[in-house]
Amino acid sequence: MRLGVGSVAVRAGRLALVAGACLSLSACFRPLYGPTASGEPIQALLSSVQVDEIVMAQGQERLGHYLRSELIFDLDGSGQPAKKRYRLKLSGSETVQTPIVSSTTGRAEAGTVVGNIRYSLEDLDGTKVIAEGVATSTATYDRSVQRFASQRAARDAEIRLADTLADQIKTRIASVLAAKP
Repeated sequence: MRLGVGSVAVRAGRLALVAGACLSLSACFRPLYGPTASGEPIQALLSSVQVDEIVMAQGQERLGHYLRSELIFDLDGSGQPAKKRYRLKLSGSETVQTPIVSSTTGRAEAGTVVGNIRYSLEDLDGTKVIAEGVATSTATYDRSVQRFASQRAARDAEIRLADTLADQIKTRIASVLAAKP
């Protein structure tokens, strides 16, 4: 099969158009952990965030503890003291859903822990809100007829949930701080 000169020119024109579009759009994207708009390394900006105590409903403080620990480590796991410029305020709630119930025993066979965390990144004196939002995630676990096994599985699910929520919040904060001049 032979292509005519006209069809080769059309294909070459299309290829040039696609290449031009890709090159023009490449300047729109900035790597998250690359140079920031201020020129400061992103890790230095993240380590300057102070994580306040998390306000959780009574009986749900354990998720708040796990989440705060994960955020402190994720934002500044270096162990070196850094000057704080930002304050991260968090509040949230946790619910447990039981989507699968055994028809013979009437007991839940699995559980889903749902976490909703509202966050607000402010300057240290609290006069300016830099970023705010809600992070939501779930973690599932198997329930057992053994009470302590079910409690441990639920706690492990809370730890996984806290890790996922911390990753979401860290990524959102990093993207805002990276673009801040």
